[in-house]
Amino acid sequence: MSTKKVAIVTGATGGIGFEVAKRLGQDGYTVVLNGLQDDVGAERVKELVAEGIDAVYHGFDVTDEEAVTANIVAIGEKYGKIDTLVNNAGGLGGRSRFEVMTTDFYKKVMALNLDSVFYASRAAIPYLKKGEHPSIINYTSNAAWNAGGPGAGIYGTSKAGVHAITRALAKDLAEYGIRVNAVSPGTIDTPFHSQIKSTKPEVFASWANNIMLGRLGQPEDVSGVVSFLASKDASFITAETIQIGGGQALGI
Repeated sequence: MSTKKVAIVTGATGGIGFEVAKRLGQDGYTVVLNGLQDDVGAERVKELVAEGIDAVYHGFDVTDEEAVTANIVAIGEKYGKIDTLVNNAGGLGGRSRFEVMTTDFYKKVMALNLDSVFYASRAAIPYLKKGEHPSIINYTSNAAWNAGGPGAGIYGTSKAGVHAITRALAKDLAEYGIRVNAVSPGTIDTPFHSQIKSTKPEVFASWANNIMLGRLGQPEDVSGVVSFLASKDASFITAETIQIGGGQALGI
């Protein structure tokens, strides 16, 4: 069994996920990065290793039940445990109003944001039971409460599911000392917003006006909170969702 703590971060080859993997690596974890682009994954691991971080890459699609299970079991068997699972992978998946929404689109968005959390968490539980201060950290969104903007209704629905499954997992796993929490990032300056940033920069810049702290979030704002939730300092925190939005959820 590995003496170092082991963390899996899904969707970790860019944006918030990469910053989370880097931060956990700096905290002393062996970090397992997941992604879909193997070449990018290899580059990201190189970057982390160059900083003295123990990092490896596992390429698999978080919506593929068999691939998720096989990879997480392989990781758990290799290290003898999993200490932290960060279900970072997710996304908008596109926009569609309900009247014209295809069943395929509905299933794709639900699979990316909600099924992925179920598959990864289920596979990791036997190994989390062997971990040190073990925890699962999920990602929800303001859209889980306000149901999202135009065309993002199913994204909001999927993220509301993540909010609920976080609390349900916390209840289910408390007897094993496994904590389950979620973070809810507000508007974070990542490639997630690259399209609007390049096509309507004035709109992107204006978003800061709706945030109490007057700025957009950075990936580091999220990684610091994930680091805390994974740590011993948060050992009496479970079933919580932490808003990381500069007060955006309250409006101004």
